[in-house]
Amino acid sequence: MSRVLAIGGAHIDRIGRLRAAHLAGASNPGAWETMPGGGIFNVARNLSRLGHAVTLVSLRGGDDAGELVARAAQDAGVIDAPITFLDRATASYTAILEPDGNLVTALADMAIYDLIPPRRLLTARFREKVDACELILCDANLPSPTLETLGMIARRTGKPLVAVAISPAKVVRFINALPDLAMLFMNKAEARALTDKDEPTIDHLRAIGLPGGTVTAGPDPVVLFTSQSEFTGTPSQLPKLADVTGAGDALASGVLDGWLRQLPQESWLSRGMALARMTASARGPVCHDLSIELLNKVVAEETAG
Repeated sequence: MSRVLAIGGAHIDRIGRLRAAHLAGASNPGAWETMPGGGIFNVARNLSRLGHAVTLVSLRGGDDAGELVARAAQDAGVIDAPITFLDRATASYTAILEPDGNLVTALADMAIYDLIPPRRLLTARFREKVDACELILCDANLPSPTLETLGMIARRTGKPLVAVAISPAKVVRFINALPDLAMLFMNKAEARALTDKDEPTIDHLRAIGLPGGTVTAGPDPVVLFTSQSEFTGTPSQLPKLADVTGAGDALASGVLDGWLRQLPQESWLSRGMALARMTASARGPVCHDLSIELLNKVVAEETAG
């Protein structure tokens, strides 16, 4: 069992599912669902269900949404260590999905995350959490100076720092921290935002200082690279697409599970793609019945197939 410290987004996802194809500029019939989400929270819950000891540090409001996040952390076995602002609202992500599960548009109300300045990471309490972990996870919901401070902490302590890009608008917050990251999980649009290239390559990402990461492109091949190696995998076709929300976080979780278990690097991507497939086939951003036994079984079946 590996010990992981996760710091970043843990909030509420409000998902609107359309009953018919989206019609711009018109009223579209559909239904709403509300559930806990957030890039780091999704990865934290996945890793916890896969048997790792995960401590979560995130900002939360003193409201019912914050309580919902706390219960979800408990249900997943995550050690919850929130920074709570009683007079603030918990962050939220609101998405509209087509009937086939693909995203139409989304709105992120994440202002509360700007309230975690670098000095919060330099306290004795946070230092104790860093000392107790083997891996630090973060996402781009945090402000740039805070991410740069996390990079400094990783550099000084020798603890690997792994990041989730979140969105093209937010991934650029990592620009000054890229050399301090062990890996950055991103999609092609986020890689474009980082490199300012229409067709970003791994060489482009390495040239701006990023030592490793993954780049996804929907159903197209996924690339995983480290400082010395590069691997490519093609996602299996989904028999049923329920929800793309959380699929990228699931891929990161599967890859990290392989890393933390010290499995061969060439196996990491298959674990990530398998978990992403499981998550995209389920409702919501995580698989609530996830276990290491289930993931191993799915990986074995896909490898044999």
